[in-house]
Amino acid sequence: MKSIKLAAVASVAALSALSMNVSARDNISIVGSSTVYPFATVVAERFGKTTSFKIPKIESTGSGGGAKLFCDGNGATHPDITNASRRMKASEFKKCTANGTQVVEVLIGFDGIVVANAKGTAPLSLTRKDLFLALAKDVPNPNGSETLVANPYKTWKDVNPTLPAAKIEVFGPPPTSGTRDAFAELAMEGGCKKFDWIKSMKKADKKQYKATCHTVREDGAYIESGENDNLIVQKLTKNPTALGIFGYSFLEENASKVQASIVEGSAPTFESIADKSYPISRPLYFYIKKNHVGVIPGIEEYAAEFTKESTWGPDGYLAERGMIPLSDELRAKFAKNAKELVILTDADFAK
Repeated sequence: MKSIKLAAVASVAALSALSMNVSARDNISIVGSSTVYPFATVVAERFGKTTSFKIPKIESTGSGGGAKLFCDGNGATHPDITNASRRMKASEFKKCTANGTQVVEVLIGFDGIVVANAKGTAPLSLTRKDLFLALAKDVPNPNGSETLVANPYKTWKDVNPTLPAAKIEVFGPPPTSGTRDAFAELAMEGGCKKFDWIKSMKKADKKQYKATCHTVREDGAYIESGENDNLIVQKLTKNPTALGIFGYSFLEENASKVQASIVEGSAPTFESIADKSYPISRPLYFYIKKNHVGVIPGIEEYAAEFTKESTWGPDGYLAERGMIPLSDELRAKFAKNAKELVILTDADFAK
């Protein structure tokens, strides 16, 4: 009985310490995806102007970097919310759980990943197979044998005779970016699977299959350009033969400077991303640290602002900024998740 009482006292003390520690901050701390960053910033500014709460502090750290900071623990030095341009990984969730963090998942909309070049040059018409062959570290042997070799392709014409003889030079996000993860999964793996013998590798050796399809070449053809997508746009304007990889919203914001490539016959538009006819589209999320709700002021209210119809609905102000809205059914589901603070469980990652 004595040990039970001591454990209870220790538990209450730990919760009190967390409350005192976190309450050292009076504004929401948000980290994560550079793609979600502009949407979250608009919501944060609206939230700060229309409520009594301070404008949340938002940092663009990339989806992977945000998840790491978010899951490192609870308390004033750890963020309250992380944005992501892909779903939280099971390994990240496991780390959150190990550190006692309760996670609430909110799917907020969709975005397309564009492969763009500077205005004034001819736009490219590419396939996912072209993108895989141009950017993978190892590719099928050009002699036709079912073996992999270090990527030998120097120009787009080497990859596909119908493409220009321009040097393969692509500015893109680093490994910590959700855009990079989604591009590897949707574009590169989508092209990788066009080779039946590689596709069959998935059942025999899933680890080797993923390494083959997702690993980007490191010989200078792909240039990691940080988490700032606007920086990639700037580089494209100075290098008209290069391509850049970033989210659809940045294409919209910079339509006077850059243009998107056609991918498998489809241009990235609001409509083509919404109906999934554009092949490189991905979901956008934010994750709430339930442990901080009721301690850091405004978290529930911020989530309520984000999930209002006037914010994320078809006619909401985020749609005007380029975010592709969820269906009515999904908006209802995740608005309920946010309001009721439904926490993720291991079972959610088994689906």
